[in-house]
Amino acid sequence: MAEPTGNPHRFVLRVYYEDTDAGGIVYYANYLRYAERARTELLRDLGVENSRLMRDDNVTLAVRWCAVDYLRPAVLDDCLVVETSLQRVGGATLEAIQTVQRQDVDLVRIDLKLGCMLLDGGAARLPAAVRERLSSFINSNGS
Repeated sequence: MAEPTGNPHRFVLRVYYEDTDAGGIVYYANYLRYAERARTELLRDLGVENSRLMRDDNVTLAVRWCAVDYLRPAVLDDCLVVETSLQRVGGATLEAIQTVQRQDVDLVRIDLKLGCMLLDGGAARLPAAVRERLSSFINSNGS
């Protein structure tokens, strides 16, 4: 697993009862939901809304590959931060590292690759404006 580069995008969330198992520990699959929300907000902050991508460009971003390392558990009522560091933007893909943290302690690390695809399921290139905004985010963060 590579190390994150640049200053990451930060998304803050709270652990609710619905996120936990019977012992009050966050259910493992919910970290993927948290990561998805964080990526959505990163795109939104860059002026790229998923609904507009779908409506105007007939494309969406889908997880092509991910590796998750569960380091420590989060529990009910924790305040968490999901940090997203974009590592690479290609013609049709982007790579990112996301960490879920509690008070600057890494709880979960997710390395992932997203692919751009047509809504009917075929592969597609990232729209040029989207690729430019994502690349600008990487470059503005010292990568």
